[in-house]
Amino acid sequence: MANLQSNFVGIKSPNPFWLASAPPTDKEYNVRRAFEAGWGGVVWKTLGEQGPPVVNVNGPRYGAIYGADRRLLGLNNIELITDRPLEINLQEIKAVKRDYPDRAVVVSLMVPCEEEAWKAILPLVEETGADGIELNFGCPHGMAERGMGAAVGQVPEYVEMVTRWCKANTRMPVIVKLTPNITNVLNPAMAAMNGGADAVSLINTINSITGVDLDVMAPMPTIDGKGTHGGYCGPAVKPIAMNMVAEIARNAETATLPISGIGGVTTWRDAAEFMALGAGNVQVCTAAMTYGFKIVEEMISGLSQWMDEKGHTSTADFVGMATPNVTDWQYLNLNHVTKAVINEDDCIKCGRCYAACEDTSHQAIEMTEDRVFKVKDDECVACNLCVNVCPVEGCITMRTLEPGEMDERTGQPVSGEYGNWLAHPNNPSAQAAE
Repeated sequence: MANLQSNFVGIKSPNPFWLASAPPTDKEYNVRRAFEAGWGGVVWKTLGEQGPPVVNVNGPRYGAIYGADRRLLGLNNIELITDRPLEINLQEIKAVKRDYPDRAVVVSLMVPCEEEAWKAILPLVEETGADGIELNFGCPHGMAERGMGAAVGQVPEYVEMVTRWCKANTRMPVIVKLTPNITNVLNPAMAAMNGGADAVSLINTINSITGVDLDVMAPMPTIDGKGTHGGYCGPAVKPIAMNMVAEIARNAETATLPISGIGGVTTWRDAAEFMALGAGNVQVCTAAMTYGFKIVEEMISGLSQWMDEKGHTSTADFVGMATPNVTDWQYLNLNHVTKAVINEDDCIKCGRCYAACEDTSHQAIEMTEDRVFKVKDDECVACNLCVNVCPVEGCITMRTLEPGEMDERTGQPVSGEYGNWLAHPNNPSAQAAE
């Protein structure tokens, strides 16, 4: 049987599924319900310094992007960090950790970019018995305008500086939460590493406006006729998040930096993909907000069954397994050739593949008078568009041509001496070198 127990930078939990710092982890009541449902850990919603209270809007806080079936694809939020008193949060964190000693309880923190402010809050968190802290350097709205959140995360020097302050003033593991609202995620990741961070977590939400109310002409959600940018999350951001995780995991300078993967994790498969790309565990928010805390049951059972099928006895067995296969475009094998194949028995004759290929691709699919669709191998460039637009899963597949088999498009054998674009004679750089 697969063992889902997780040990992330010394923080132990019964499984790698944590709830991310967000509304679901804002109070003791929620967190207790989450642990009863089976979550392995939580990152408590971001705490701020003692002082003037945080005031959230009393109107809509979320905007949504839906699929054709009204399935929630993306969620935009304009909610700030916790608006509950620091003392109450600390008392509740202590009570939860006391009653659930086997679960991970990490506390997200955001205070002004001043060393004294960080030195003041760290011992208060330590006293709760929390397992670690997460530095919120990613929040793109509200707090960023006050010089915190993404305003810190977008400046590597600040990331390194604050991380050093925290490492010097706490015994707890320090996880740095990175913003995706940046050109190159490696810069803040390396800064966190240089500052002594035990790990990074990513991604935080993406700066966004999800819609405009065309009646009042204001962004949604609309507050008294006005709107603002917010943080975008959910299944729609998963590809962006996975790329950033992979960039850190495959970079020589940051490859040893533990990663907590965040961004659109909805199923066990999503979690497995993040972990295969180098994440030691995953954090979840939108899926829990959409389906409730018990969604973790499917994640646990699904991941366990898949691990059994693959022969993995622990999550460490497959963490990072896909990372070596993430490469730059120039190193892809241009001698690898595939062709589309349409299974006529499964075809429902909708014509989507034909329309897409004829109008926007390479005119590689022909349609007979009785609506039978066939691939013209001599025109097919294996772009995969027909597979992606076909509504019947598995109806169109890509067949790999065997080495030595003739490619009808080029008239050349599939196998060849050129294994990558740098060496390919059609590469202008290679021609110039000659």
